[in-house]
Amino acid sequence: MDSSSPRSRRIAPVVAMAAAVALTLAGCSSSSGGKKAEESADGASAGKASTPQMTVALVTHQSPGDTFWDIVRKGAEAAAAKDNVKLIYSADPNAGNQSNLVQNAIDQKVDGIAVTLAKPDALKDVVAKAKAANIPVVGLNSGVSEWQKLGLMEFFGQDETVAGEALGKRLNEEGAKKAVCVIQEQGNIGLTQRCDGVKKTFSGTTEVLNVNGTDMPSVKSTITAKLTQDKSIDYVVTLGAPFALTAVQSASDAGSKAKIATFDLNKDLTGAISKGTIQFAVDQQPYLQGYLAIDSLWLYKNNGNYMGGGEAPVLTGPAFVDKTNVDKVAAFAAKGTR
Repeated sequence: MDSSSPRSRRIAPVVAMAAAVALTLAGCSSSSGGKKAEESADGASAGKASTPQMTVALVTHQSPGDTFWDIVRKGAEAAAAKDNVKLIYSADPNAGNQSNLVQNAIDQKVDGIAVTLAKPDALKDVVAKAKAANIPVVGLNSGVSEWQKLGLMEFFGQDETVAGEALGKRLNEEGAKKAVCVIQEQGNIGLTQRCDGVKKTFSGTTEVLNVNGTDMPSVKSTITAKLTQDKSIDYVVTLGAPFALTAVQSASDAGSKAKIATFDLNKDLTGAISKGTIQFAVDQQPYLQGYLAIDSLWLYKNNGNYMGGGEAPVLTGPAFVDKTNVDKVAAFAAKGTR
């Protein structure tokens, strides 16, 4: 989102998350909530809504093997179990294919759609079709600067530009002089906004390095080559937990003294922060994004509610996780919910 616009300065209150426990994930293509999901929950708390079952589609741009989306999905499944929602999950990193998945949801006459907008232009037409079919659509994770333009009801995530600016300021505090910002998916608007935010506030030099995030050996070799070529780089900023862990290996292979910082968490990353091999992470709480997206559609259908009033996004980040607070987060990350 453009940080200079009046709308971006209206920050919605962070919505408190109801206590819910992660559900065991099924395969990548689809899953169901409702009674089956509730029974599969590990120690699920509270009861289930007595409202008639509704069907909601969650369509993301998840790449195969990206553990970040497992956390989003767990949050969505927990909300589905509580709200008596049948959840249909599908994902494709190709924007055209993701658009087709949204169309599939429309054809199934679902009661609501939650969608990520990593490449919003490719989803504009199909979102309009959902609206024309009177299917409410909410956004999550990617597209904070675009959700209102596309006519979505609500958005749950972090302002990626603000998050990048926060990380850039943190680099200044760390005394960094030259950083490389690693983008694992070219054309993803949220990733670009993160690096742009870093550039805006970091007083040192920032370079962008594009890598193929679907090929981790290639990611490793590309970062290694960059650090071997330029020994003045003292910080590598990655935009996802798996890439941060790979960057640690790259720095070692290159004989570089560069430190690693990242966006997003998983259980392995919290361990790396505890050990000091990764300095800090910017957490956007993906579990909360999935949970609130599904819960918001239930609330809209059953009580006419709009989180953020339909005017401002519901922010789930950014928050820093470093050695001072990682122990508090690690237990939740171990369960796959942070």
